[in-house]
Amino acid sequence: MSWEYIPGRNGQGYPDPTAAAAIRNTIRSQRGKQSRREGEYFENLISSSLAWYKHKGLAFVEKTPEPMRPLRAPNRQGQFLACYTKAGQPDFKGTLIGGRAVVFEAKHTNKEQIDFERLTREQQDSLEEHDRLGAAAFVMVNIGLDHFFRVPWKVWKNMKQLYGHKHMKLCELEPYRIQYQNGILKLLEGITLEAERKEP
Repeated sequence: MSWEYIPGRNGQGYPDPTAAAAIRNTIRSQRGKQSRREGEYFENLISSSLAWYKHKGLAFVEKTPEPMRPLRAPNRQGQFLACYTKAGQPDFKGTLIGGRAVVFEAKHTNKEQIDFERLTREQQDSLEEHDRLGAAAFVMVNIGLDHFFRVPWKVWKNMKQLYGHKHMKLCELEPYRIQYQNGILKLLEGITLEAERKEP
C-alpha cells in the first residue's frame, strides 16, 4: 500500500496539525473553557448579590431564562436535548423598591477592554427600549474577576462618539466602577427612581 504525504494531514487523510498549531489549538481551547468558567462565576456573583438586595427588601431582580425548544422527549433521568430558539435577551430584569425597572446584560472578559459587539442586536434593541421607557438599563462589565463596572446604556451605545472607538478601555471604564464588599457587588447602589430623575 502506497502512502502519499499531504501537508497538514496524517496517513489516513485526517487533519494532523503541526506541533505548534496543535499547541495553539490546545491553548485556545483551554482559554475558552477558562473564560466560560469565569463568566459563569461572574453571573453567580451577580445572582448572589441580587439575592442580598432581595433579602434587604431593596430590589427583586431575576436572571432571564434563555428561550429554548426541546428536540426530544426527556429520558428516564429527566434529561432532554434542546436548542435555543432565538438570541438571548439581556441577562437580568427586575424592579427596585419604589417601582423603577432594572434591565442589564452581564459581560466578562480577560482583556484590558470590552468591545461593543459583545451585545447581540436583540440585546441592544431590548436595552434601548427599556431605557426609552425609563428603566435603569446598563451593561455590567467584569474584567479579570478583579474589576467591576456598571456602564449606563446611553454610554455603551454611544461609545464610538464618546471615545472614538467601539470598545472601552479599563481607564475609560473607571468612572463606572462599582464596589465589591464582603462578597457583595454593590451593583444597584446609586440608581435613582425615575420620579427623582425628572426635573420639577
